[in-house]
Amino acid sequence: MSMGGENNYGQMTQALDTLALVFLDPQGWIGSWNAGAARIFGHAAEEIVGEPFEVLFTPESRAAGRPTQALENARQHGREEETGWRLARNGERVWVRTILEAVRDEAGTLLGYGHVARDVPRSSMDEGIFDSSEKQFGLLIQGVRDYAIYMLDPQGHVASWNAGAERIKGYREDEVLGKHFSQFYSPEDANAGRPGGNLEFARRHGVYEGEGWRVRKDGSRFWAHVVIDRLDDAQGRTKGFAKITRDVSEKKRAEQELATAREALFQSQKSEAIGQLTGGVAHDFNNLLMAVMGNLELLGKWLPDAPRPQSLLDNAMAGARRGVALTRRMLAFARRQELHPRRVDVPLLVRGMADLLRRSLGPEVRVGTRFPLQLPHVLIDANQLELALLNLAVNGRDAMPQGGWLEIGAQAEHVAAGHATALAPGEYVCLWIADEGHGMDEETIQRATEPFFTTKGVGKGTGLGLSMAYGLAEQSGGRLMLQSQPGKGTTVEIWLPVAPASLAEAAAPPVREEDAVEPERRAATSLFVLVVDDDELVLLSTMAMAEDMGHRVHGVTCAEDALAYVDGGGEVDVLVTDHAMPGMTGARLARLLRERQPTLPIVLASGYAELPDVPVPDLVRLGKPFTKRDLHRSIEESVAREGVTDTP
Repeated sequence: MSMGGENNYGQMTQALDTLALVFLDPQGWIGSWNAGAARIFGHAAEEIVGEPFEVLFTPESRAAGRPTQALENARQHGREEETGWRLARNGERVWVRTILEAVRDEAGTLLGYGHVARDVPRSSMDEGIFDSSEKQFGLLIQGVRDYAIYMLDPQGHVASWNAGAERIKGYREDEVLGKHFSQFYSPEDANAGRPGGNLEFARRHGVYEGEGWRVRKDGSRFWAHVVIDRLDDAQGRTKGFAKITRDVSEKKRAEQELATAREALFQSQKSEAIGQLTGGVAHDFNNLLMAVMGNLELLGKWLPDAPRPQSLLDNAMAGARRGVALTRRMLAFARRQELHPRRVDVPLLVRGMADLLRRSLGPEVRVGTRFPLQLPHVLIDANQLELALLNLAVNGRDAMPQGGWLEIGAQAEHVAAGHATALAPGEYVCLWIADEGHGMDEETIQRATEPFFTTKGVGKGTGLGLSMAYGLAEQSGGRLMLQSQPGKGTTVEIWLPVAPASLAEAAAPPVREEDAVEPERRAATSLFVLVVDDDELVLLSTMAMAEDMGHRVHGVTCAEDALAYVDGGGEVDVLVTDHAMPGMTGARLARLLRERQPTLPIVLASGYAELPDVPVPDLVRLGKPFTKRDLHRSIEESVAREGVTDTP
């Protein structure tokens, strides 16, 4: 570099107040001091030149030997970089980013050190230029590699170029001198006039600072933090500009990853909050349906045997059953449905659904499958998976009003740490349903699994099909993933854990409740049934059903009253208790009563899938809402388990 270039560097660095640019001799004594150093550290040049480098360090850093260590690291490794506290004038502390680089001549002889420090840039420049070695400053700027530091003439043409600019941007000095700095901008920014606008802003206000994409010589892009400082002569005329560019691509990527993580956390928390609300609503709704269905069933015995009353009763029961299906889907989303997971052969299950799918989707939707010859079995509730697949297939049909292709497939996948699904590492099966319908935009995808959210018209969907599949996957230890673009269809993936080989094979799907027909019958044995439920409507309905079976019944609204009844000598042959009750759960009540009567038959009713908080053997689980037939079966099963003898 020519002496004229070094003089330019010296003039630039003395006037530049964005960076502290300091030259140290080989022993670490301050040899030069620019306006930026004066602004950041508060010392005038005449006060600090000739002082040891360690005066800029805090007392604790000096005690730890950091100044000597920094010089030694820079001497041995070429540079030392740090962010931390430094000491300014009058003992004030400043938080700065520092770079210390060894400066050597062509023979490798150590000439000293270049020290660059930067705090929050100011919006204007200090006046005043201190006498210092322009040649030392030239060497300093030329040696800095972490920043691209170069000068522009008043029109924006490159007038000087340092090693940092060559490293970051890829151009040699002879390739860019005299060229306009707009060539470093992306084509879209250059066409939008940003280079000239940024330069004009610096001309008017003294400094421009911003971030954006810049282009290297090889065409690759990097995210840059840019400062353009206006340089004026003694008469206030603009001589040019000092341009400082820093590659902050890693920082940009880290910010984007943090934003992505925050968005994922927000979506997870939102789903969890909605799930808590939905589960609570479903629980309360289950109790209401329990009272409605129980009383309707009993009312049927007293209605006249005429078509009109029976038709009205049937319609009411049909509406109640639809409510039951609705609450089950809500509980599925909230991950509180009761599941019976087992080993399931997915291709076999899908083949068994072929007729059901054809009837449900109609002739305009062509269904294909894609399964490997060997696919591990998954651990899932077969009935719930079948229902989820049917719901997703119907969603695909609705997204293709003119008909189209719908594919169901699966493949084995190994999930490692950091996988996109965020699942625990292990072996999984990815089951998918893909359609070629109208697809979803990003905003719709974010809300697609929310209960009751639907893009279908009024009366054309509950908005619970996808949320039910989401809840099933989560509760089964898997994950539901959505891939969709407007006009390009939708793929719903259900990731499920591979079933351990030790588990039994999947049993045939049980008969659906709506297909089962069992004639009404009274209990063969009259028992004394203790019914416990904190909801009075459910309590009265359960008592009425048990009485209609021929049992004698006593009902209480809390576990404490049940214990008091038994301890007071009250008769009880069978306990039918709700689980989720304030104060004491039904499971704990069951354990305490078993301590009193070890062979007492117990039926535990619940609308949730939660497990009892204490182990109680031989409990019979009864899901809410239940019918008289369900209650009858549960009581009989509990008695059979405990071997209760007939009661007179």
